[in-house]
Amino acid sequence: MIDSRINTFITVAKTKNFTRAAEILNLTQPGVYQQIQYLENYYEVKFIKKEGRALKLTEEGEYFLQYAREIVNISAEMERNLRNGAPTIKRHNLAATMTIGGYVIPSILGDYKKDNPNINIALSVNNTNIILKKIIDREVELALIEGPFDKIKFKYKKFKDDELVLAVSSEHDFAKRESVNLNEVLIGNLLLREPGSGTREIFEGELISHGYSTDTISGCMEVGSISAIVSLVKANVGYTIISKEAIKKEISEGPIVIVPIDNFKMYRDFNFVYLYEKEIDFIDNFIEFCCNYDGLK
Repeated sequence: MIDSRINTFITVAKTKNFTRAAEILNLTQPGVYQQIQYLENYYEVKFIKKEGRALKLTEEGEYFLQYAREIVNISAEMERNLRNGAPTIKRHNLAATMTIGGYVIPSILGDYKKDNPNINIALSVNNTNIILKKIIDREVELALIEGPFDKIKFKYKKFKDDELVLAVSSEHDFAKRESVNLNEVLIGNLLLREPGSGTREIFEGELISHGYSTDTISGCMEVGSISAIVSLVKANVGYTIISKEAIKKEISEGPIVIVPIDNFKMYRDFNFVYLYEKEIDFIDNFIEFCCNYDGLK
């Protein structure tokens, strides 16, 4: 529970409008203004200034906003942890990148819930960059990441290995060959995830290590959904670089095949990632459960 004036300040900073903030907070406009004025008087600095008819944060206001948001996040985390200390349903926030969230973790979560009926997990799925920010902002306690991250800034533990492969329709010309070369892949109908995704970053890193510029893929079709990419590949609209985990079903049933790229292999780790300060039983328990999960073997 935090001072309501901090929430008021955050709302004003977001809307840049006293009237709109008052509507959102169900307060009067003078009431909102008085709360901001109280904070400014207390800290003896100006947080908000007017530029014409618009409101703008001062340098001190921007600085205060960073701490205000952190206070709100820490307060929510504290409340969650305190409530979880009681013998009731415990709630934890987990995040996963697209491949893991869509194709690896769902079955694990189902079995984890069976073994831990008193724990509810809220799973959010996004790309690597967004999830790392969620960890920093304490919006999630634990994440499963498939892309590069700062291994000094975050605590981590390896989950499993993953291989990225060239996936093509069984009707594509590439499917009739034992292998293709990288130049052929780059000049054709390549489908890729958006910048910021773990798969994209691994592929770009391998291109650079082989002497290619990332500009060579500037003309590719970008698709923000793995399932959409798989559908496009099955329809022979193009081909893609993708995790083996995401196309197990399609490989088994036949509409998609894997074609090796000459002298070009892509491997990565799936990692559990969290903050150094996080040492709670849930994290240790969940990591151990996932690493020993029979369904992945």
